[in-house]
Amino acid sequence: MLRETLFRAPPQDVARSSKFRLLSDLLAQAGIEPDGPEPWDMRIHSPDLPARLLAQGSLGLGESYMDGEWDADHLDEFFARLPRARLGERVQPARIVMHALSAHLFNRQTRRRAWQVGERHYDLGNDFYAAMLDPRMTYTCAYWKDAGDLAAAQDAKLDLVCRKLRLEPGMRLLDIGCGWGSLIGYAAEHYGVECVGVTVSREQVEWARARYAGLPVEFRLQDYREVDEAFDRVASIGMFEHVGRKNFRTFMQVARRCLHPDGLLLLHTIGKNTRRGATDPWIDRYIFPNGDLPAVGQIGHALDDLFVVEDLHNFGADYDRTLMAWHANFEAAWPQWADRLGERFRRMWRYYLLSCAGAFRARDIQLWQWVLSPAGVPGGYRRIS
Repeated sequence: MLRETLFRAPPQDVARSSKFRLLSDLLAQAGIEPDGPEPWDMRIHSPDLPARLLAQGSLGLGESYMDGEWDADHLDEFFARLPRARLGERVQPARIVMHALSAHLFNRQTRRRAWQVGERHYDLGNDFYAAMLDPRMTYTCAYWKDAGDLAAAQDAKLDLVCRKLRLEPGMRLLDIGCGWGSLIGYAAEHYGVECVGVTVSREQVEWARARYAGLPVEFRLQDYREVDEAFDRVASIGMFEHVGRKNFRTFMQVARRCLHPDGLLLLHTIGKNTRRGATDPWIDRYIFPNGDLPAVGQIGHALDDLFVVEDLHNFGADYDRTLMAWHANFEAAWPQWADRLGERFRRMWRYYLLSCAGAFRARDIQLWQWVLSPAGVPGGYRRIS
């Protein structure tokens, strides 16, 4: 086995052997063994892997997986165990430190840069996402409380949002970061509201306009900062992760200026347990450029004097199941993309979906729904679930 080969290395390869032992010791704290018997154990295919991981950290972990230098039968379980050892804090190459520092010092989500995530991620192709997602193309966490499949769980989430917003016929709803239009399409169909959705993805606008033609909905290719008109309700489902800490306050100010004084804002976002650090550099490079997960305190600071927090609901464990459903759909549909996208893309996408599933399973990241009002709901707001 490769492990035995490393330990039997000749004298000139002692450094490589020591790196293997160090990597083994670090992984052992997460219950992971190189070339071990468990399905979450790392199976090493390259003798250069230990040095690469110790030198490049999480970026090297993802890129080496894409390059086929290691595998794990259950990649989701591998990542569910990593947070136990807090390896991200213990292996911090200079490049990762600089990435985190950049996120703190610079606005990486300016109006010009905000379009990058649409072009590089959401515009991969509507046919690609249609094969992975539910029929409404809802690319956010589903709500599995009483649902048995992905489509039902996504409809349950959309209905939950509509009920939390207390939608009524004739109201006007703004969806900031509308994706493929699942929320406003559902709200128009089931609650009789007029809707406007903004997104930075051309593919999403094209698909949504065709899918919901005939309904009182409008889809705009527009940066959220440009919206300045009145709405009864505002929602943002899975877009706040792209706003960036330098713009959290701006987002809240835009939402407030667009919301009637007696209106409600629902913010649905992934969040992290600490405001320290930055987005994983592999995710930033390959999946969501310029992303930045908020912490509770950062959101609280951003809404100060603008909104009253009526409700905060965490159902982050549901994202684990959602991602596993997306992964199953992706793998089932892969043969139709194999020639076009190639095996390295397949490994990249698998790594993305399963590493995120593992992180939610470990409760390392969360999914929150905030219900906010400009001045407080008279008599109080009652939780809807």
